[in-house]
Amino acid sequence: MYVYLWRSLPGPKPVKIVLLIVFLAALALLLMEVVFPWVSAQLPYTDVTV
Repeated sequence: MYVYLWRSLPGPKPVKIVLLIVFLAALALLLMEVVFPWVSAQLPYTDVTV
């Protein structure tokens, strides 16, 4: 799978590395801003009884 992704990126090796870094940064931002807050709201951590 990783070989397919690497081969599908355009350009020489330095361009592929930059594109990969940009893609990973965008993925991390998406997870931190959208996915993790939504999952946090779904978990029952606010209903704690001791």
